[in-house]
Amino acid sequence: MVTDEEIEKIRKSANIIDIISSYIPLTQKGKNYFGVCPFHEDHSPSMSVSEEKQIYKCFSCGAAGNVFTFVSEYENVKFLEAVKIVADKCGIPFHGQVRREKPKAHAEDYEIMNLSLKFYQNNLNSVEGVKAKEYLQKRSLGEDVIKDFDLGLAIGGDYSLNKLLTNKKYSLEAIEKLGLANERNGFINDVFQRRIMFPIHDLDGNVVGFTGRIYEDSDQAKYINSKESEIFKKGQILFNYHRAKQEIKRKKEVILVEGNMDAIRMYSSGIKNVVALMGTSLTSEQVRIIKGLRAKIILMFDNDSAGEIATYQNGTILEEANLVPYVVRLSGEKDPDEYIIKNGVEAILENIRSPISFLDFKLKYFKKDKDLNKVDDLASYIKEIIKDLKNINDPLTKELTLKKISEDYQVSLDLLRGELNKLEVKKEVEVPQKKLAKTKLSKYDKACENIIYFMMNDGKYVELFKKELGYFNEKKYRNLANEIIYYYEAQGGMDFSAFISFISTKDYIYDDAMEIIKRNKAEEFDRNAFEEFILVAKKEMAKEEIKELKRKIANSMDANEEIELAQKLVNLKKGCVGNGK
Repeated sequence: MVTDEEIEKIRKSANIIDIISSYIPLTQKGKNYFGVCPFHEDHSPSMSVSEEKQIYKCFSCGAAGNVFTFVSEYENVKFLEAVKIVADKCGIPFHGQVRREKPKAHAEDYEIMNLSLKFYQNNLNSVEGVKAKEYLQKRSLGEDVIKDFDLGLAIGGDYSLNKLLTNKKYSLEAIEKLGLANERNGFINDVFQRRIMFPIHDLDGNVVGFTGRIYEDSDQAKYINSKESEIFKKGQILFNYHRAKQEIKRKKEVILVEGNMDAIRMYSSGIKNVVALMGTSLTSEQVRIIKGLRAKIILMFDNDSAGEIATYQNGTILEEANLVPYVVRLSGEKDPDEYIIKNGVEAILENIRSPISFLDFKLKYFKKDKDLNKVDDLASYIKEIIKDLKNINDPLTKELTLKKISEDYQVSLDLLRGELNKLEVKKEVEVPQKKLAKTKLSKYDKACENIIYFMMNDGKYVELFKKELGYFNEKKYRNLANEIIYYYEAQGGMDFSAFISFISTKDYIYDDAMEIIKRNKAEEFDRNAFEEFILVAKKEMAKEEIKELKRKIANSMDANEEIELAQKLVNLKKGCVGNGK
């Protein structure tokens, strides 16, 4: 893997202004540069980039970091992949290998899934796999697709997966936990039997689950999926993402389909910027993944009533996340898979080149089962449109839609605006109530976070911390403080941008550090403010120590120990805290 020294060399060689301006326009104002923040819905430049400090900070959403964290967030890639991207942009040699490492916490789970995949692949290439391959050929899925998508075959019986895995010394509990086997009437059976196996990968390309499809006449369910596990969360995955990501970034367009087979058919037909849902509705995590792609979004769901509903529901979810989806509704065949088989690739490409806006789709969707010549149906139709418009943030779209409705159906524009205003006022009243329910940081937590943030930015506060406080009770603050002190002493000073790179591979503190950076708005670092934070932390830590001493005194069976503990308690109450006193 690439060394810390090489990462630091690349960081120093890359000017953050040059790198960020290759993604978003920056304008210089005084010493710093400003741009529209790409990490939230920003309409005025709220991101500041410092060439001197080689850091960026958004004073609206809190996004902050160095050149690598910007690229990591913008490109939606891991830290080391971002380092390589920056090196490539600067023409700097990158000698390390960016490997997609499996999380150590679930290393055995990944081993089991990989071994299962190889087992299924071997089955498909055995004598037992002849019928399954014939079925795949009939579905126009040849050897190239089998290879590209790692297709396999679950047989069962003498070809039992659970027997193989237990012979390899994996526990039955671990195998069952991953949904590969179950127990019935005292017998252990494979969950997947007589099914063609389609592996499901996480965002980094690790196998985390399977979809099994029947290929022989059977009254069983056509498809069954792996149950969720520690490594397989459907709501955090988009099928085919790991293959499609680079093509999506190149084309700046992502096509979202319903079924795995739709994604496989399109990808193998040369339309490689396609991903599939892992359920009926997008989750907030999937929306975050899509948002991170920063690409035009095209929804291409099944050509039936359910697909139409899914288009509306998922389009609305994306719209509420301030994304602008487009829609392709295929005609004739049920889904993209069948459409390509019957009409060819060029026919579906024609549809993709001419998507309709989600607004135009909704205007048609709301007309469904309505006779607009009837007053009641027309009124219902207009009310649905107005209700929908309250969730759209773009004022121009709202105004143009209202004018269109007014002109098409001879309804007063002022009346339509009035109805929309009523709904928006109601919405504004509801939002603050939701915000009140959010948990706020305590005064103590705010003090600890500020102490950490000051220390990350200036070495003199590291020295003051060591002298005035020296430690934190809470593990997350203690771990961060220890790493800051270690870095400061090893490097002979603090460099905020370099420190972020230094902790990038330290999973146990990196997320906590970035959350603190994101929440903190301080630009100036005042010693008096720092000493106030130290005082708040001391008082709270003293309260906790007093509680602990009282507990020890109550439980003590030794008179001398009680006297010693009581004296410590008196000292603490007098304010004698910190520095080991």
